[in-house]
Amino acid sequence: MENKICLELDTQNKVEVFFHGATITSWVCDGKEKIFLSSKSVFDNKKAIRGGIPIVFPNFGPWEKGPQHGFARIKRWSLKDSMRKIDDKLRVVLFLKDDEETHALWNYNFELEYEIILGVKTLETNLIVKNIGTDEFDFTALLHTYLKVDDIGKVSINDLKGLNYIDKVKNGISETESREAITIDQEFDRIYKSTNDTISINSGDEILTMTKYNLPDIVIWNPWIEKSKKMSDFDDEEYKRMICVEAGRVSTKLILKSNEKITLAQKIQV
Repeated sequence: MENKICLELDTQNKVEVFFHGATITSWVCDGKEKIFLSSKSVFDNKKAIRGGIPIVFPNFGPWEKGPQHGFARIKRWSLKDSMRKIDDKLRVVLFLKDDEETHALWNYNFELEYEIILGVKTLETNLIVKNIGTDEFDFTALLHTYLKVDDIGKVSINDLKGLNYIDKVKNGISETESREAITIDQEFDRIYKSTNDTISINSGDEILTMTKYNLPDIVIWNPWIEKSKKMSDFDDEEYKRMICVEAGRVSTKLILKSNEKITLAQKIQV
């Protein structure tokens, strides 16, 4: 049984995605890796992969019904549409459907499709959530993107000034962002609400642009020194070489009625 799929435009531009969690673990653009993957990440088809772009569904954060961040990132997905070339891009679609295991945690009928499109200097990830049952359900969802950087001290995230955020490091207090460029020099875990459809990330040596659709929130996370030491699947020093910039719908739940569907989309461009 295959564990992963590779999309390769050429040797300098390629993506790797595992069936476990439909987790993208590598995006090489112009010969340079853009996605952070921990050297201590566990690949046992049980635990969530530490790094890449895990899919959070149907719950963001701690969940009284099941595992933190839901089950989508720890389930094995299936291939729906095989890899094919469209113009100058490569496309593949994975899917996940409700089963006995998901019903035991969350008793709804759903289908997720995950469309991955690799282009020249672009990576598009489109998550389509479908309610295929008779009962409406609500959920939160997020694309937990880990970006690889050379030096966290040189990183800044822009286009969030004036927005309200929830600071999870400070016990969930709500504050307003006053900075034009957000830099990281300590443990950082914030949910920015009602964000622009496009934000930019300065990695220190280039600008990445993240464009999103139906994903109004942005979570920014870096565990910093002490939390890094507490994670068994994360090296103590790796906080220096990553930043999570996560497009999501997490501050309020989304309701889907029977036979409704919604597309949650993200595009990262170099």
